[in-house]
Amino acid sequence: MMEHVKKLSKILKQLMPDAKKGTVTNDISKTVKDAKAQSIVFKKDKTAIVHVGLGKVSYSEEALRENVGAFVNALLLAKPAGLKKSSKYAGYVDSFHICSTMGQYFPISIQSLSMAADHINRLQVQ
Repeated sequence: MMEHVKKLSKILKQLMPDAKKGTVTNDISKTVKDAKAQSIVFKKDKTAIVHVGLGKVSYSEEALRENVGAFVNALLLAKPAGLKKSSKYAGYVDSFHICSTMGQYFPISIQSLSMAADHINRLQVQ
């Protein structure tokens, strides 16, 4: 498959499939199902900031709360084992801000993050 795509590399440039990002596959139906399952993919940039899309302006407050909670849970699952465990966020999440693409940002307290994550955990148990 990649032999055919390589011919388009000059046109695709930054959109080229990459095995590290999981965009190269032979099982297209499984990849489409995984994408529709709305998995969270994130990584930090050079300044240790994680940028991730959590919703759209049209989403309800509850949907945004669920998305933030799911993201926080995924972030905590990715926490390196070597960090001290004085708190589940200490030394790992210093601050959290939410904003629209081109809008002003708003700080979110770590306590609110914890509440959103706990809310998602309760929903998953039910």
